[in-house]
This record gives sequence, C-alpha cells and structure tokens, in this order.
Amino acid sequence: MLKLSGKATAGCIRWVSLRRASSVVPKPKLKNLTLKNEPVLQYLKGSKERQELEAALKRVAATCEDVPIVIGNEEIRTKDVRYQVMPHDHKKKIAKFHYADSDVLKKAIKVASEARKEWDKVPLEQRVDMWFKAADLMATKYRMDLNAATMLGQSKTTVQAEIDSAAELIDFFRFNAYFAHELLKYEPISENPKVTKNSMRYRGLEGFVAAVAPFNFTAIGGNLAYTPALMGNGVLWKPSDTAILSCYTIFKVMKEVGFPAGVVNFVPADGPVFGDTITDSPLLAGINFTGSVPTFLRLWSQVGQKIAKYANFPRLIGECGGKNYHFVHPSADAETVVYGTIRSSFEFCGQKCSACSRMYVPRSLWPSVKEGLLRERDKLKVGPPTEYDSFMAAVIDDKAFERIKGYIEYAKNSQGCKILGGGQYDNRQGYFIQPTIIEVNDPKDRLMSEEIFGPVLTIYVYEDAKLNDAIKLLKTTSPFGLTGAVFAQDEEFQRRVLDDFKMTAGNFYLNDKSTGSVVGQQPFGGGRSSGTNDKAGGPHYVLRWTSPQAIKETFVPLRDWKYPYMEN
Repeated sequence: MLKLSGKATAGCIRWVSLRRASSVVPKPKLKNLTLKNEPVLQYLKGSKERQELEAALKRVAATCEDVPIVIGNEEIRTKDVRYQVMPHDHKKKIAKFHYADSDVLKKAIKVASEARKEWDKVPLEQRVDMWFKAADLMATKYRMDLNAATMLGQSKTTVQAEIDSAAELIDFFRFNAYFAHELLKYEPISENPKVTKNSMRYRGLEGFVAAVAPFNFTAIGGNLAYTPALMGNGVLWKPSDTAILSCYTIFKVMKEVGFPAGVVNFVPADGPVFGDTITDSPLLAGINFTGSVPTFLRLWSQVGQKIAKYANFPRLIGECGGKNYHFVHPSADAETVVYGTIRSSFEFCGQKCSACSRMYVPRSLWPSVKEGLLRERDKLKVGPPTEYDSFMAAVIDDKAFERIKGYIEYAKNSQGCKILGGGQYDNRQGYFIQPTIIEVNDPKDRLMSEEIFGPVLTIYVYEDAKLNDAIKLLKTTSPFGLTGAVFAQDEEFQRRVLDDFKMTAGNFYLNDKSTGSVVGQQPFGGGRSSGTNDKAGGPHYVLRWTSPQAIKETFVPLRDWKYPYMEN
C-alpha cells in the first residue's frame, strides 16, 4: 500500500494552494440587478406617446412589408407567398411573407443546431446583458413600431397593445434575464474547499428547440423564441401567420443588439409541415408551444411515437387555452362582478387564453348582475383599433369568425339557450362580432365546456340553496384548468374555495377578473388540458430550457483505493 510521508503531505498541501488559485471553472461575474415592471403608458389626448403612436400607425399602414424567411445570415423567399391583413380591414395587406417547406426547415435545423454550439460558450452573464439592452430598445426606439404592428396586424386596441407588445414583452426579456442571472448565485456545498470544489453551470440543450407562437400576444412570441435562446439553445421560430409583422419586429430588435445569426431562425410555415419536419429530426431537443389542444396533442403524439430516435428526451412545454370561469357567491359585490366580467370576457374580443368564458351566478344576485352586464355591454364600441373609443375590434381572421359565429348560431337555435345581449356579426369589411351574453339552462351545455376563444360569455344561474352542487358542476364540466376567479365577501367561503377549486386553475383570483397576469407578479400557466403549467413570467421557466451540469474538482491526489475501516 502506498503511503504519503509527512514531507510529501506538506508538498501536497502547497500544490492544493496553487490549484485553488487557478480553478478551471470560471467564477461568474455577478451584478446587483434590480428591476420593476415596465410602466404602461396612458396615451392621453395631446400626449407625446399618442403623437408617436399615430405616426407609427400611419407609417406601418402605408406599406406592405416584405418579410423573408431568415436562416443564419441568409434571407430566403419562396414561391409559397402569403399575406398578413388587418383583421378590421381585411382588404388591407400589411406584410408579405413566405412559407418554408420541409427542405428549408431541415436547413434551419442544421443551422440552429450548429450555431448553438458557439452560442452556448458565451457566458450567461453576457447573454443577460444583451437581453437587458434589447428590452431597453423595445421600451424606447421600437416601442411604437411594436405597438403599431400589433394594433394593425392583430387588431388590438391601444391599451391592449401597450400592455402586450410593449410592457409584457419588455418584462419577459428583463425578468427572464434576471431569473437566469439569479441561477448563477447558487453554489453547491463544498464542505472543504481546499480539497474539493463543487460548482454548477447551465448548458443549452443538444440539438434545437422549436418555438410555435400564437397570434394573440406579441409578448408570447418573443418569450417562446428567445427564452430558450437566452439559456444557450438554437431555435426554429414559427410565428403565427396573423402575427408575422410584430414577431419580425422583435427579430429585428435582436439583430440590432448583436444577437448572433443562426441561433434563432425565423421560419413561417404550414403547421403540419412544420410539426412533421421537426418531430422527424433526431436533433429535436424541445418544443415551446402556445396554441390549441389538438395541435399540441398531435405534436406530443408524434414525439411519443418517435421517442427512440432522439438524441435526448425532448422537452415539451405547452400552453393550450382554457374555459375560464367567474364563480359568484351570494356574498359577492355585484358591481365588482359586472365590471370585472365585462373586461375579462370582452377585452381583445375574448381572444385571451385567460378570458372569462363561463360564469356561475346565484339566483339572489342574478337580477343586479344581469342588469349591470347588459347595461355595460351596450356601452361597448366595436370598431377599428385605431379609434380610441373602441373597446374591442375584430377577431383575428375568417376561420375564427366562422367558428365563433357557429357557436352563436347554435345558441340561437337551441331551446336551452337564451341570448341576452349581442349575437350580431359582420365580416364585410372586418371580422367583427358583437360581445355576446348567453344564459343556459343546462350547466353542462357545450357553451359551458368548450373553448370558444371569442367574445361570448355563457352564464348558468344556480339556486342559492344548491351552492354545493354549483361547485361540483364547475369542477367537472370542463377539461381545462387555466384561470378562474371567485367573487365573495364571505371570508370563510374564500378559505373553502382555496381548497375546493385548487385543481381548477393554474392562476386563481379572489375578487378580481380572470385576466391580467403580470410578469413577475402572477407567473402564468395551467394544468389539465390547459397545458404543462411551466409558469411563464416566473423564476422556474428558464430552468426548463437548460441542462445543468454539476462539476466536482478535487485538488488532493488520490493515493489509495482502500477505505479506513479495511485496516486491521
């Protein structure tokens, strides 16, 4: 058995000292970062921001921007040409774009996977700096361009665009960078640092991440594509056809801050072609998705069927909408119920994943709630988003118009449904649907269970004495579990529903509407058919896009294989 002499041991200690001074694992350069949510500008009459917005709207409306596919440094234009139109004036084109076919997508996969290798070497703290610079550009130079593209291309009113394509997008970039930076503060335990040092580093995922973005939030598009990139990943970004211009504006912002080409590749494509191509690649490392349940199920099924071919188990992150509820207790403040429900159900035409779509009201409060809802509904102006008194504009496209129209026609022709207000629609110039309120006799009617994703609110009136039955109905009627709100002044009931409704919503509200989550304040996501509940806007989201590596460095040479108890 080899043994160290005292002299050799002393020499070993000196060697340890030298090794500690030159550890191979670099120490992160940590900063004292502070942040707060981006303020929402008010756009009051005569204000500077209103003048700037109107200039941007005029500029964007006057052109049809040619948006290429971008893979690495190459701009690609195919023969499969599409157009993004204004939903409120669908004869007006604002962007010309091109579909990537399977061969182009395969090229993007190769470029993203190769670019990732160099990008992943860039220290995380440097990436964090880049994200903060991008957020500053979005808050200043590009703020009105982002808002104008969102207003005209996605038919959002001024305040809805400002909340989304300005404040929330900026918050996503700043807060995700902050949360990533905070990861660097964690140090694993090193019980004797002179002997062993333990550390952690955060790697990107081998291969590429596919980001599939929706139309309804510009901010979500930026988050889906660039949060995986922040953590060292290569990305294929498939924007929604109906949000091309706003997403491309984000892409241009990132190029301006020096984001390397090829790490995020801008590839509009047909949904099934995109899904088939990415899931057929052994390099698929993850899918970051917001959209419909059927589409996410299709992607998940394809991954499952091909699981053996992937280099890693792909990470599947999905947010798939909801059938969100307002549950009203007899002790609720009726006025709060009315105003909260009007906003939640009809802002942006109910095209929010969190929008209130079903409501349960006790018989005792129904007269006042009904009167208030109809009174306020009649005040809502449906018109172009560029007119400041418009509360809501057009739904996103002809497919959405026909789908929502179908539900309204169902209500008109069903004996168990009564349209209390609204029910009109007109698509001659834009895809306009009036905010519609429906009362149903059957609490399990399809209007109470299926996601409509439009300005349709369905109400079931329950008897006060059957409160418990109403609670059971809410919990079992819909397969979704995204957002929900309970209105009650009775504190005992509030405590009760915290448990009773625990699994019905990933974001739960007491005496507030079911919409309006803010990055860093209410991390967003739901379970059941609503998705994987990874809480975008919270500290855990960035961890989904990194593959941590634990590193152990030992500074004392090993000179024996025996354990002490083996000695006689």
